[in-house]
Amino acid sequence: MYVGDEYGTISVLKFHVENRELLQLPYQILWSSLSEATGFPYSDHQPVVGILPQPFTSGNRLLIAYECGLIILWDVVEAHVIIVKGDKDLHLKDGALNFKKNADSSSPDDVVQHQLEEKEITTLCWASTDGSILAAGYIDGDILLWKTSKSTASKGQEAGPFDNVVKLQLSSVEKRLPIIVLHWWANSKSRNNSDGHLLIYGGDEIGSDEVITILTLEWSSGIETLKCVGRVDLTLSGSFADTILLPTTGATSPDEKAVLFVLMSPGQLNLFDCSTLSDLVSKEEKKVSLSAKDFPVELPTVDPSMTVTKLTQLHSDGNLTELLQETPFFKKLSAATSSGASRWPLTGGVYNHTSRAETNRIQRVFIAGYQDGSVRMWDATHPVLLLLCVLDREVKGVNTVISSASVSKIDFCFQTLRLAVGDASGLVRLYDFKHSDMGNFHVVTGTKSEVHELAQGQGPTCRAVLKLLDVRVRAIEFVNHGAKLAVGYENAKVAVLDMTSLSVLFLSDSASVGSSPLVTLIAKRFVHSDSNSKSPKQSELPENRMEELMFILTEDAKIYVIDGGNGKTYGSGPLHLKKVSTAISMYVIENNIPFSDVISKQPESSKDDATSNEPSQEMTTHDLSDTVPFLENDPSRKHFEESFILLCCKDSIRTYATKSVVHGDNKSVCKVKLDKPCCWTTTFVKDGKDGKACALLLLFQTGDIEIR
Repeated sequence: MYVGDEYGTISVLKFHVENRELLQLPYQILWSSLSEATGFPYSDHQPVVGILPQPFTSGNRLLIAYECGLIILWDVVEAHVIIVKGDKDLHLKDGALNFKKNADSSSPDDVVQHQLEEKEITTLCWASTDGSILAAGYIDGDILLWKTSKSTASKGQEAGPFDNVVKLQLSSVEKRLPIIVLHWWANSKSRNNSDGHLLIYGGDEIGSDEVITILTLEWSSGIETLKCVGRVDLTLSGSFADTILLPTTGATSPDEKAVLFVLMSPGQLNLFDCSTLSDLVSKEEKKVSLSAKDFPVELPTVDPSMTVTKLTQLHSDGNLTELLQETPFFKKLSAATSSGASRWPLTGGVYNHTSRAETNRIQRVFIAGYQDGSVRMWDATHPVLLLLCVLDREVKGVNTVISSASVSKIDFCFQTLRLAVGDASGLVRLYDFKHSDMGNFHVVTGTKSEVHELAQGQGPTCRAVLKLLDVRVRAIEFVNHGAKLAVGYENAKVAVLDMTSLSVLFLSDSASVGSSPLVTLIAKRFVHSDSNSKSPKQSELPENRMEELMFILTEDAKIYVIDGGNGKTYGSGPLHLKKVSTAISMYVIENNIPFSDVISKQPESSKDDATSNEPSQEMTTHDLSDTVPFLENDPSRKHFEESFILLCCKDSIRTYATKSVVHGDNKSVCKVKLDKPCCWTTTFVKDGKDGKACALLLLFQTGDIEIR
């Protein structure tokens, strides 16, 4: 990798695959050395604006362009200058080739020599497949085509200085836009390496419409015979941001079958077929507003307004991923993706030896809920998200009105391929991705349960609608591998439903959890083996009994624990802080991945806290099970005594032993005071030298982000 800097120095970097790091090699090309070798008059450092390896030289020749207009072809192996272009001794034969009417007919020779010292290069590209012609765009809107091979005179003629460069202008006006982008693709029907199409953004009159111009150029007998045989202007529907040409499979450079991507603000990506563009080019100049195919990369966030999101990993343990691909919905998507799709090569990087099946496998899904009640799902396996489906509120064949309230919480169970959607009105919808072609539709309320026969449909099916309370859903979570669904409401009530019978197992009493709004609900199963517990309730439990606990965090930073089987409250009361605080989030830490460095070194502002009776925060804790659901079947994670609760508040972070929380003991394992008010947190797993560890990310009201 060649890297040029603002001082004119070019360095060489190498990517070490095993260590995943960039190494700087002991090779540099210095501006001082080049300026001395070329005799260029500028003594100040000149920024590097472009670096292009010359085609068919095995990377041994490098073209370097400097902001001042100097162009040098450098031999990397021999370490010497081959060709110098762009000095002030520039000659043009018959003036600029101008593709506007009323072109300026004045001789450019004296003008070019006068202006060239301040003629800054803005962009460049090769304008031939063999690297013999270079196209350079300038800040004044000019385009110069430079011959980078040594001049050879035609038979009976003498080579002159004008045989080495030709100037192009898109407009004859004095003030023009800078040339921002140049791309070239060859004419596959040409008998030489020069004829082709030059894509240009910029160079037109200031204030004109935003267009991308494509010129078809021919110079069959040399650059001095250059002529433009066609021009197409592509009118853009948005503000230009960037563009790239992707060649067809197996091509070493873009050709007429390439695809042109145009990125426009805000995030709109259009796709053009270059073969279609070539057909539109004629010998007469004309403007064309060509309809492009929109590439769906922009996720709607405002219209409609996005209210909640979830990124879910479809883990490949066992045959889960294969089973997922065999479901009717995802199997159809996979087939549609693989049929007739071009496999465009990447530019740069390390080649990834993956099969077509692995490439099309859905590994991650991104789900978003909206203010209008709709839900969208994308395939998030690759950086460009692919829309899988849009789930509306309509159930075909059933006369049931579904609420259009704003979606407030969503959860996706990758074991059962079910999606739960809760909204601001208290309604919960259940979608089934595995059995999308048959089944019944259930309507469950606080007083009755109805079953309707569903007609066969396409895509995910809404299998049930549950409305137990007219209160906003603040938490929703599949429990025990999707066997149950826990729903937490804003008034801190919790409902648990059986997913087999779609019936309500219990609805907790809000009187037992106070009046503060619910923030978080977490359900966990533990192996209880503490026969020495002092709690009468705990002592009644048999050794190694599997317990299902639900931890409820309310806004006043109180943590309640209820039995996941019947909804009864554990312990004598909730865990509560001595000082009033606002809760942000809560996580359960278990024992498989070391939870190291989550609570970092205590800041100076909290030294007073360090003198308390709480143990040092440097003690080792364990992982956040919420972030590693693929370890759900590991029995070593299940022990009740080996887990912790991480409580994040607006002004502090605290860690408690789960055993203490169940008993209502307020004594924390460690505590950190925050210097700034925290407004949001999340956790993630990171790979370190000592193995995997979990990290806590905090977002503060000031906009600052910390990772602990």
